[in-house]
Amino acid sequence: MGNIEERCASIRAQIAETEAKLARLKLDLANVEQAAAASTTQDAVSGMQGKNKSNWPLLDEEYKRYGRQMIVKNVGLQGQLKLKSAKVLIVGAGGLGCPSAMYLASAGVGTLGLVDGDTVDLSNLHRQVLHHSGNVGMLKVDSAIDYLKKLNPHLTYIPHRGHLTPQEAPDIFKNYDLILDCTDNPATRYLVSDTAVALGKPLVSASALRTDGQLMVLNYPPRPAGDKTGGPCYRCVFPKPPPADSVVSCADGGILGPVVGTMGVVQALEAIKIITAPAGEAETNGVPGNPTTSPSLLIFSAYSTPPFRSIRLRSRRPNCAVCSAEASVTLDTITSGSTDYVFFCGTANPPSLLSPEERISAAEYGRIVQQSLPSRVQSETLSKTKPPMTIDVREKVQFDICHLDNSINIPISEILASRPQLQPTEKDDQALSNGTGAGSQSPLPPWFPADIVSTDSTDPIYVVCRLGNDSQIAVKKFKELGLDRGGERFICDIRGGLRAWRNEVDPTWPEY
Repeated sequence: MGNIEERCASIRAQIAETEAKLARLKLDLANVEQAAAASTTQDAVSGMQGKNKSNWPLLDEEYKRYGRQMIVKNVGLQGQLKLKSAKVLIVGAGGLGCPSAMYLASAGVGTLGLVDGDTVDLSNLHRQVLHHSGNVGMLKVDSAIDYLKKLNPHLTYIPHRGHLTPQEAPDIFKNYDLILDCTDNPATRYLVSDTAVALGKPLVSASALRTDGQLMVLNYPPRPAGDKTGGPCYRCVFPKPPPADSVVSCADGGILGPVVGTMGVVQALEAIKIITAPAGEAETNGVPGNPTTSPSLLIFSAYSTPPFRSIRLRSRRPNCAVCSAEASVTLDTITSGSTDYVFFCGTANPPSLLSPEERISAAEYGRIVQQSLPSRVQSETLSKTKPPMTIDVREKVQFDICHLDNSINIPISEILASRPQLQPTEKDDQALSNGTGAGSQSPLPPWFPADIVSTDSTDPIYVVCRLGNDSQIAVKKFKELGLDRGGERFICDIRGGLRAWRNEVDPTWPEY
């Protein structure tokens, strides 16, 4: 046993050493690519300057390219020169990062870095506008830069291929003037904000889900920890992360493309405002009582009138773990791993609420469905076999996209809004069959179909959802409501949900 433990410890040490070496190699590659890109850009600029033989601060082509924004008084020539010398890092090359990068590149930001470890998927294309069908499977960073180089070849583009880690974040961030958080999970948002504050970098943070979005400019002006004149950080606004199980991704909650595009465009706008701001203007940001400069939370709702509204934010929290005088999160705690972002935000593991006996596979359910179908040689009597009682607990909008034959839609939101009922008694049978309740019992929920609450039925109930998570919750709720009649009626969920149905039974099932 001792030898096995020693061997395991040795392997773990080798893995840690290899991962550290890989991180160093990635950083070296990024630095070499940055130097090469800068050299190429400088050579191109020098060549064009040689051709132009001009003493003007911009190239002839740049005056024409950026002229429409330079004549805006908020920008001007000096603002354009600031943009040209600025270095901006975009963390995330998805729905927010794509429009942000597109408009910053178009505006002439000199150096644009992108961090992302994902590849382009077909489901990304309705909102991630830098990618296209031909780049499916390609790293998002490479796909985005491929487009951006064609949009504006004068910039230096730096790819950071990989998901942002606490060990690499400070070394990446230190080379940039401004950070844009275009990520989609709390752990990375806290990491980005903490690192930006520790290095004194302003941060533009945004998020979007379904038809809503929000945006904040954080750590602006950037100040050392304990300086009350600095802008608040992400932890000042959200000292505690949301419960892990309450975090909904775009894949689960959905997203309207123009919504996330709107927030990404506003991120780019805020970045341009920060870069081109006159010297000293940022000094007044965050001053209490100044409504024009106080930090704020911009909220966007596509189906509200008006769609935009703004909420003033408080200045730095006096007990903030990052930007207060009592800061406990520093560069050392970030890079060493002692600030554990996964632990802090929690992990949203799929619930395992049911025993194996309360679950069946999609393949098993498929056989049950097949057995209920009449064959050509069956008699008229046998052909009337009832299909299995199946309840689909997805929301109606998803049920309308596709659903199993003969399934009944009862959204999980309606189920969770119901209160547990008392177990039915013989005196309550008639009332239960009518769905009205009796005696001291409360009325049963209105979503109960009559054939489910029928007192003389012991037919099994099969519950399905998209991934096999909500269906488990629904089964537990059905039993709390007494639908299993103390175990007399079998209620189970389909393990893995409709995704498993596609993988195990019907490959033509729509994947959305």
